[in-house]
Amino acid sequence: MSESLELLVGQPVKERADAARNREKVLAAAARLFAEKGVEAVSMDAVAAAAGVGKGTLFRRFGDKSGLAVALLDARERELQQRVLSGPPPLGPGAPAPERLTAFVAAYLDYLFAHLDLVRMSETASPGARYRIGAYRFWHRHVAILLAECRPGVDADPLAHALLAATGAEAAAALKDAYGPDRAATAVTALATALTTAP
Repeated sequence: MSESLELLVGQPVKERADAARNREKVLAAAARLFAEKGVEAVSMDAVAAAAGVGKGTLFRRFGDKSGLAVALLDARERELQQRVLSGPPPLGPGAPAPERLTAFVAAYLDYLFAHLDLVRMSETASPGARYRIGAYRFWHRHVAILLAECRPGVDADPLAHALLAATGAEAAAALKDAYGPDRAATAVTALATALTTAP
């Protein structure tokens, strides 16, 4: 299982030293401004000015604010992916599939609620943006593998998409706003648990 998932963990792009420095300056400035003012209130011009780089450099590197959000989330996603691949059970290998699935949903929701505005921006930049993000392919494959282990013979790929729909930023934000983060997480985790049991 971990071999197929490891193929989905992209490697950081090699870049020139000056490009890497500019990238880090931009990401640090964006993270600070987003934390201080909120994602929606910060313009790309403000990020460029705070980072001390030209607007052209910023737009060429990240495209738009959603590209900047994806870049900011990258390190956090990689950390969660590594915990799935090699961390302690039940999130990492070694626990039964139902426990791993529940642990994954709980860990993903923790990550999502901690970075909800950034995830929402990255997922809603254009129609279907969520499904083009490399991390989504990792989450989907992991969930599909676990569902197939829990329920042999089930069509795990579409079922994994259905479960992950409940972890989309828009759906999770609506649940969180209506019921609070704890009740929202309990509901989505209960859904995952229900899917691990054959009818």
